[in-house]
Amino acid sequence: MPSEFDIIRRYFTRPVKRALLGVGDDCALIAPDPGTVLAVSTDMLVEGRHFFAGADAAKLGHKALAVNLSDLAAMGAAPRYATLALALPEADETWLAQFAQGFFTLAGVFGVELVGGDTTRGPRNIAVTVIGAVPPELALRRDGAKVGDEVWLSGCTGDAALALAHLNARVRLSDAALAHCLARLHAPVPCVALGLALRGLASSAIDVSDGLVADVGHIAERSGVSVELCFADVPRSRALAACADERLAQECLLAGGDDYELVFTAAPGSRAKVAALAAESGLALTRIGSVGAGEPGLVSVCDAGGKIMHIASKGFDHFGG
Repeated sequence: MPSEFDIIRRYFTRPVKRALLGVGDDCALIAPDPGTVLAVSTDMLVEGRHFFAGADAAKLGHKALAVNLSDLAAMGAAPRYATLALALPEADETWLAQFAQGFFTLAGVFGVELVGGDTTRGPRNIAVTVIGAVPPELALRRDGAKVGDEVWLSGCTGDAALALAHLNARVRLSDAALAHCLARLHAPVPCVALGLALRGLASSAIDVSDGLVADVGHIAERSGVSVELCFADVPRSRALAACADERLAQECLLAGGDDYELVFTAAPGSRAKVAALAAESGLALTRIGSVGAGEPGLVSVCDAGGKIMHIASKGFDHFGG
């Protein structure tokens, strides 16, 4: 049975290229890029709450880092470093090797160095902290939306939630739809390049982790504005469009979590620039609503006729039922 230090040495120690000192000492030593501030975010994945027992270890390694990189993307920050804390019921070396492979494969794509962390015995729990760099005047924040701004969404929402609905026997998906939705649930791709491209263009941004309406609500609250979303304009994947249960499809689209797309606001005069960015990057960027001067924090969803829709659930609540 490997010791804690064996686990760290064998599976999570890599040569550093950017850090001054990485894994193996009491602290890592890192220096900010000149002219930038550090953006720091931590996310936790708990077995039984965020993933099923027996989940694929390599995909968990990928997702544990991806959800944190999505937070950096939402701030327009370039990824630099990560720390990893693992609680494991046992030191299963096959699981550790696969988890490390998934983690470091994604870390390599975005140039992230693992510079520290911790391991202990306990119920399976994965906590990652990421550190990125961004010029302070270009950081994307939640509090910058202005009345008259337009609301934009990258990609589609709802696919990860639809996969979860299938796994919980709430719906039956075709093989092709299930494969697509499971990939979205287990191996999300953080929109890092988009976040960097939105510097100086977006007035505010957030990643969709807990549900579209809930996360747009965070922008509305922090910016002291209201937001109106047009239900017909919110894009749907083929899998979600084919869902026969309209109520479930709406729930997934508006309140489903784990999408890790970016929602951002931009001035109406920036519409051509957003369209050009979409064309250059090959990303789908869709205008889905507008920012108003109504009740601060209020997000309403309107149908094609402009009537406000009743939304039963706005998103995932970590302490909800």
